[in-house]
Amino acid sequence: MTDTLDLPIVASSAITPEWMTAALRKAGHDVTVANVTGKRVGTGQVGESVRFTIDYKGDAGSAPRSLVGKFPSSDPDSRATGVNFGNYIREVNFYRTLKASAGITTPVCLHADVDPETSDFVLLMEDLAPAQPGDQMKGTSVEEARLVLGEAAKLHASHWQDDAMDEIDWLFETKAAPKYTQPDLIKTLWQAFRERYGDAIPADCIEIGEAITRNFEFYRSYEGPRCLTHNDFRPDNMMFGTAEGGYPVSVVDWQSVGYGCCMADVSYFLSGALKRDIRREHEKDLLTEYHTRLREYGVTGYSFEEMMKHYALYSFSLFNMAFTASMIVERTERGDKMFFQMLRGGADHVLDTGALSLLPN
Repeated sequence: MTDTLDLPIVASSAITPEWMTAALRKAGHDVTVANVTGKRVGTGQVGESVRFTIDYKGDAGSAPRSLVGKFPSSDPDSRATGVNFGNYIREVNFYRTLKASAGITTPVCLHADVDPETSDFVLLMEDLAPAQPGDQMKGTSVEEARLVLGEAAKLHASHWQDDAMDEIDWLFETKAAPKYTQPDLIKTLWQAFRERYGDAIPADCIEIGEAITRNFEFYRSYEGPRCLTHNDFRPDNMMFGTAEGGYPVSVVDWQSVGYGCCMADVSYFLSGALKRDIRREHEKDLLTEYHTRLREYGVTGYSFEEMMKHYALYSFSLFNMAFTASMIVERTERGDKMFFQMLRGGADHVLDTGALSLLPN
């Protein structure tokens, strides 16, 4: 990553040809930008993503004709979430310091800068088109899920049981990091969720919500082998290749990257990416293949049986994200539909794995 101190952090609306010229030159492209236009893309609620189309003066050589920039959310509530939970600082630092060693396919990052005092930030990344974004509401095919779990195995194996990760204070849930997910906060968010949505919440979801919030200290402190985790590992944060091109699958949105159990990603993903009957039919084969990949990448001492116990416990992950995230980001019609779908998928997964029996009370 090149030095960024003399390139100001600006909002998406303030990206000028001069700013883009400086950024591209820092990234190694000897070009002059004549014009740059931006259009918002994606459905992210904590950050704002913009695709920039670039015109050059003279020969541009191999310089990109389009790039994707990421910036703080323009919605005050969503921005406050990004600031208060360290999301913006975390994502910039991932691209600066861990992307190269994380193994997983992510967009090439040309520029990453953040103000540690205000959390204002800018990321300038490879445009992954003609790959297409995944959609939590539609889910994935089994073959797409297989590709995703292959990428997950690369990520998880890359820093498996790497104690150095625990000393990084911006990684989520390390020993050095602030504890954002305190039990009292989770209980407060769950009660707020119940008050907002009332009778729309199914009875079995209420039972699960009460159980996980009552036992959240146990859930959060559960020990197992640890590795780098994405922590919002769902189709909306993935790009899938098309017949026209693109990586087979790449993973974006590293605002929640942390150091925890690999099943926090795998169980979370399968809870919502596949319809319940399809998940039931294919999950053993998918998990067996994932476990094989871990071993191929050098992971030892983690049995399939132990992994499956963790898979059951972390079936709460998607359910937890659904009710907590819905209360701390901008409320939208799509957001309500998506969070309820996540809640339902997570609840079904908890019931299918028997995870309630793993909680103390």
